[in-house]
Amino acid sequence: MIVLALLGVLLLSVYAYKTKKLTLSGAISAFVVGALISFGLGFKGLLLLAIFFFTSGFWSRFYQERKENEITAKGSTRDGWQVLANGGFAAICALLFSILQDPIYICGFVASLAAANADTWASEVGPLAKRRPIHIIKWKPVDAGTSGAVSAIGTAAAFAGSFIIVVVSIFFWWSSSFASHHLLFSLTLAGFLGNLFDTLVGATGQVLYQCPRCGLETERKIHCNGPTEKKYGLRFLNNDTVNAICTGTGALFGIVAGLILL
Repeated sequence: MIVLALLGVLLLSVYAYKTKKLTLSGAISAFVVGALISFGLGFKGLLLLAIFFFTSGFWSRFYQERKENEITAKGSTRDGWQVLANGGFAAICALLFSILQDPIYICGFVASLAAANADTWASEVGPLAKRRPIHIIKWKPVDAGTSGAVSAIGTAAAFAGSFIIVVVSIFFWWSSSFASHHLLFSLTLAGFLGNLFDTLVGATGQVLYQCPRCGLETERKIHCNGPTEKKYGLRFLNNDTVNAICTGTGALFGIVAGLILL
């Protein structure tokens, strides 16, 4: 079964690379993440990962022309760091479960993927709002794609993204558990709070640059064919780091929920 699972992960990684959903480094990282998840949680874990992957891909293509901007640092093709930021903690939780056989790590795995899905859905659906989003700290309108920006539709998408991952996991692992309803609420909230923490960190500490030629504030180090200048934030706290904080926080909240409810 493990061999079949690994073959499936390999084929999915190659497919994602060939269709330009992942760079080469992204495909390699996806294989490593998928292999660890298949080793720890088998086909159920891989199916949950696939739901995240395909739903994220769907929303990234949905009205793509309306979401293009020059603020975010990377495009729709994910590289290795992006894959690890979104799936690394989930893979660690799966590995810990395979070693310790403690179901709290399944909760961590689910909540980490729920946080990643919440963040991705919010990032992809939020820019479709007719009104400009509000900065969560400054509480004033900002351009779509700005770190720390929130909107009603983006917030709803974040909750829905977390919920879809958790509700499937309930059927996989806890459908007959007396705590299933509590887990559904707690793990959905854990994923949503991971996304919220991502937004807060992005709003307060993520590095932001400014183009000296056109004045645009952006996450990119190059703009208008020249280097941008740091405006504020910590240089190491880029989008990938913030995403890792999001999924790590989700995993932590999920483990705590598991400790309380299981």
